[in-house]
Amino acid sequence: MKRIISIALALVMLLSCVATLAACGEKIGVKVIDIALSEEEYAFAVKKEDAELLGQINAYLTQIKADGTFDAICNKYFGDGTPEKFASAALDPAKDQLVVATSTGFAPFEMVDENGQFYGIDLEIAKGFAAYIGKELVIQDMKFESVVTSVQMGTCDIGMAGLTVTPAREEMVTFSNSYYNASQVLIVNENDTTFDACQTAADIVAILDTLTAETKIGCQTGTTGETYLTGDLDNPDGYGFKGVPATKMGYDYAALAVTAMRNGEINFVILDNAPAKTIAASVND
Repeated sequence: MKRIISIALALVMLLSCVATLAACGEKIGVKVIDIALSEEEYAFAVKKEDAELLGQINAYLTQIKADGTFDAICNKYFGDGTPEKFASAALDPAKDQLVVATSTGFAPFEMVDENGQFYGIDLEIAKGFAAYIGKELVIQDMKFESVVTSVQMGTCDIGMAGLTVTPAREEMVTFSNSYYNASQVLIVNENDTTFDACQTAADIVAILDTLTAETKIGCQTGTTGETYLTGDLDNPDGYGFKGVPATKMGYDYAALAVTAMRNGEINFVILDNAPAKTIAASVND
């Protein structure tokens, strides 16, 4: 009897593995559908009244773009350079500090490793900027949807979190000069052929328009990807997204959405192009 029970349990475990291959160690690759569904600009957010900090960050961005520093930072994440990790100082109101609001898990712009060391394009810029204005750097890691609010309320000095400039956010904070152009793309499991024949954004949209609530699409909560799925045609200051007739599944971090897809919990994920490619490279490595 024990042998029969053991065999039965083994069969249950095997079937479970087939259903969720990623959880059982089977490598499930992903691929990016590298066709832009939107175009947007990233910038840093400062409190509306803080004209001095705004001027400083704009001057710093101009400098690092002119002297090659910005390209060198990007090369660490898109090329063959080596990312620079660093620790955040402890928050201390008695010290002269630059308090940066961010949301890690959005590779390659803001990340944190198992030892609490920060890195990423935005955070390396933050490190350099803090030194530029002679302040100690403090990183405040939070959920993405809290970043702009923390700057607006004055809890943090500047938001550096792959922030897309939108009219709604501009009502809350002032944005620096843009430093990066981004776009929304789809990421799917490598064996998914749904969008393989697509050549243009219109081709992808034509397929998305045929979906129903049975299809689940993941996104990072509070991002442009979420707005793309829900639509914002009723907002005169929005992107003009009509929405997708599928079920939206929001996650705190983009990587969690991709993991859910690999585990068969959702069908596709929509996110910014750079994080999509970085996550795909990590998954497929």
